Amino acid sequence: MDFKIGDIVTRNSYNNDTIFRITNIEDDICYLTGINIRLCADAEKEDLKKYEDDIDRDEEFLKNIEKKELNRDDYFYLPGKILHIDSDKEYLDRCLKYYDNYNIMAAGILLTESEIPNKMNELLKEYNPDIVVITGHDAYYKKRKNEQNINYYKNSKYFKQAIEEARKYEKSHEKLVVIAGGCQSDYEELIKAGANFASSPKRVNIHALDPAIVATKMSLSDIAKDIDIKNILEDTKYGSNGIGGIITKGTMHIGYPR
Repeated sequence: MDFKIGDIVTRNSYNNDTIFRITNIEDDICYLTGINIRLCADAEKEDLKKYEDDIDRDEEFLKNIEKKELNRDDYFYLPGKILHIDSDKEYLDRCLKYYDNYNIMAAGILLTESEIPNKMNELLKEYNPDIVVITGHDAYYKKRKNEQNINYYKNSKYFKQAIEEARKYEKSHEKLVVIAGGCQSDYEELIKAGANFASSPKRVNIHALDPAIVATKMSLSDIAKDIDIKNILEDTKYGSNGIGGIITKGTMHIGYPR
């Protein structure tokens, strides 16, 4: 079968479990980016199958996330501001649209994973967010059989460095909420570095919107109350297998009278 850049495909060798877009082709090798999963891969053309179904078939979980209903009669609300740093423009645009649906002030910055640590302090000073999302692509090299070695991950070391830079800027987990990681990231190291939330406890892939879902929940959670961490994680695609974190307070100020 003939393939071209932009085609939507799945991989036969992985039981066609993930939907990809072809981003580049060199000889018989196609380079792929997940449509809904933060995953980059490559495959031979003979391993690919064109995907003809609705690409939003696994978006059903989003319909189960109830939009937070705020009592507009008496109070006014100031959701936490978000700075979202992403290495993938398509995913970044989707996350920014998600924030906009909830009327949350959010700035989006496109940077490769390796660029983020050096830019972190500058960006935090410029945007002064309540929440920073540090995400993109990652992968655990399973053949090396050592989950405890951060060097066996594609980009986890850059996420860790970025978190450490963020914590140099603001040490408090409640004054600056840090959400970090991508597919299969080194969860333990990212949490130890200072993230409030990180992927991926079970080294699974995460959905493109999972970091934005967590950030939105934190933005709309009362600054005076501890979050319901289980409730927040259950709204993500893969739950606590994909993202974990620490109990902290929200970032939304509530005022009276309206």
